[in-house]
Amino acid sequence: MYFKKRENSGKILLTFLGLGAVVAAIILGLSFYFSTSTIHELLTSNHELAKAIENLTEEEQIGYATLESQRTDESGRIVSVVRFVQTAVGAPREIVSEQLFEITGDIVHFDALIVKFPSDSVKAGTDRALYLWRRIHGEGTEPAMGQAIQEPGESPERYHALTKSLRLKDRTVFWDEIWSLANDPQRLSEYGISAVYGNTVYSKMEKGKVYRFKINTSGQIYPEVLNILD
Repeated sequence: MYFKKRENSGKILLTFLGLGAVVAAIILGLSFYFSTSTIHELLTSNHELAKAIENLTEEEQIGYATLESQRTDESGRIVSVVRFVQTAVGAPREIVSEQLFEITGDIVHFDALIVKFPSDSVKAGTDRALYLWRRIHGEGTEPAMGQAIQEPGESPERYHALTKSLRLKDRTVFWDEIWSLANDPQRLSEYGISAVYGNTVYSKMEKGKVYRFKINTSGQIYPEVLNILD
């Protein structure tokens, strides 16, 4: 009887130990899942992100704008309704974002943040960049008072494939750091990443024309004006 009790006690102990190991494993797993990587870890140790950056393609066109309508308000000012479209990476005919903005004036400014990656991070061996639209405003409006095209820290839809392999928290860390380059262009310079902020393109907008945003070899954005039927 004594040995039977000892045997049962041993089984109970082993059961508790087994449950304890399972609970510990779950806690460790959850701890890993809910933990957040640093930008250093993401840029130096995350192979999926490194591969995505390596495969960044050279772009020629990243979107376009059209004047939908124009009127004069009670104060005699011109008010323009602008349709702004962002296109997919490597697929300029595929729309990923479409927005309407009401702008005071007929000369419209588009502000962008350009984030450059070093050539040794890119398969083609030449510099590649992310093109992130900040805001849109009229000629007489201070840039800081412009309307947001994308909010700082936002994960842009056109670059969904770049960070889709990351956990949600890590994705947030990455884009927070990328957008922070607007205020500190050299923040990620130790990784060879730099930014050009304030690349503003502007144009007097007219009905019947398409303002297609293109990029030159130095990473600067400029509008190419086409008739609507071109």
